[in-house]
Amino acid sequence: MDHVRVECEGAVAVVTVDRPEKLNALNARVQEEITEVFAEVLPGEVRAAVITGAGERAFVAGADVEGMQELDALGIREFGRIGTRMMEAVQGAPFPVIAAINGYALGGGLELALACDVRIAAANARLGFPEVTLGIMPGAGGTQRLPRVVGSGVARELIFTGRMVSAQEAKEIGLVNRVVGEGEALEAAREMARRMAENAPLALKSAKIALNTAEELGLASGIEREGDLFALLFTTEDAREGMAAFAERRKPEFKGR
Repeated sequence: MDHVRVECEGAVAVVTVDRPEKLNALNARVQEEITEVFAEVLPGEVRAAVITGAGERAFVAGADVEGMQELDALGIREFGRIGTRMMEAVQGAPFPVIAAINGYALGGGLELALACDVRIAAANARLGFPEVTLGIMPGAGGTQRLPRVVGSGVARELIFTGRMVSAQEAKEIGLVNRVVGEGEALEAAREMARRMAENAPLALKSAKIALNTAEELGLASGIEREGDLFALLFTTEDAREGMAAFAERRKPEFKGR
């Protein structure tokens, strides 16, 4: 791959957007590579993943505006579809995904972070949707995912003003889960991913499906889906092992079965 690096440490994968000379901006190729990583490349034993950007200046500073200028409306629509497929691959991964936000997470970069399950920001992070200042708008899920995370009113303010928020303000409005020291986001995300990866992989997968369902369906349908997944987990070896280990006061050994 040209612009995406993957490193696996046990059951934890770190996916790095490696285009620092462009502040890790998303062109079509980068988005296709991220989609490929989550759809095909990551091995089956991965139980949690971290996404970050190379260098300390940017997580992902946005879409590659210079490249977008050359596209007509049909080209832009296809570019948006490529971005949407990437977001869906990340959000639909069968394990938790954590965004380690170092520096700028703007436009498409913030959309990518919102497709993750958890966001950890370094103190120097700056987040926002500046699209309206360029005469455009978010086009890869930003208008849909942001209100689900921070609420409609805050989402409208951020998108309509195009202003950036600091890591601390992002924490206060619920846009990020944690703020850590400058340069510490990746290790904090790795540590959280390691903790998640200790748990039963089928339980993680089912819980993620149920949580995603909560954002897609009404409450009654979501509860019905949750109940089905809950019951199915009780048929797995991992569930029997987990409950036996609890009763025997030992650490469980999950096999993903």
